[in-house]
Amino acid sequence: MHDATSPGRSATVDLGGPVHHVDFGGADAARAPGHPTVVLVHGLGGSHLNWDLLAPLLSPHARVHAIDLPGFGLSEPGPRLTRVRDNVAVLDRFVREVAGAPVVLVGNSMGGMISILEAARSPAKVSGLVLVDPAVPGPRQRLDARVAREFALYALPGVGERYLAARRLRRGSRAAVLEMLELCGVDPAAVPPALIDRSVAMVDQRQDVAGMDRAFLTAARSLLLLLADPRLMRRAMAGVDVPVLLVHGDRDRLVPVTAARDAARRHPQWRYVELAGVGHMPQLQVPGRVAELVLDWLPSVVRTG
Repeated sequence: MHDATSPGRSATVDLGGPVHHVDFGGADAARAPGHPTVVLVHGLGGSHLNWDLLAPLLSPHARVHAIDLPGFGLSEPGPRLTRVRDNVAVLDRFVREVAGAPVVLVGNSMGGMISILEAARSPAKVSGLVLVDPAVPGPRQRLDARVAREFALYALPGVGERYLAARRLRRGSRAAVLEMLELCGVDPAAVPPALIDRSVAMVDQRQDVAGMDRAFLTAARSLLLLLADPRLMRRAMAGVDVPVLLVHGDRDRLVPVTAARDAARRHPQWRYVELAGVGHMPQLQVPGRVAELVLDWLPSVVRTG
């Protein structure tokens, strides 16, 4: 299926349940040596649309796919669990059965966490990692008040479900999309209106709304557990043996920049770039700058891959 307003081609595959993805095209290594396959992995509450501004900048240099993890975007959840570990297993199948290993994983927020775990679990399938404001553990500090309140509500069984249902009744899809962008530090006025419209249409298109809420909360709770006890994530990060580019906005309210600085200090072999004045989703705020960083770094993957 091709959406004329989308820069990619949309399809759904069965990976233990429906998984929607977008193929943005581009050259691949089979046809053009030195052109890797890139898989874009969204964060909590995100979708393939989070990559619409970045993917076309990468596709002249790589084959580019964006996945909707189960329970997000257009991947209806069904009975599947959507914990971080479950989504690692889905990503692993997607890499093997759809994209074709090895791939460069580009993960934002929870997608960065999932990408790290996949690289540590299946090193033969991953040739490089780009972590864009990834959800990684960092030094203990006081969180942004609004973020702390939201995640405290998500964490409570029953309360989180009622909160999401009440919030949905209180506001429309457009308000929900704009509020999420603002929470992530993205000025909605700076996002192409067509992308906002497509995001709203996607929310309206979802059929299993209660299932989507359940998937979101299950993922959020498992993410919080992994961050509360950082040992597993730190072991996984230490086990990553491929080139890593870590990019983080210094105005990120959801994952404080101190977490990225701590990760960069622990892993001096990683390339770390801090973006001044940028929030949680640099791929929407400064897609050109992110593309420039990725394309400058990609040759290190080709040389070592």
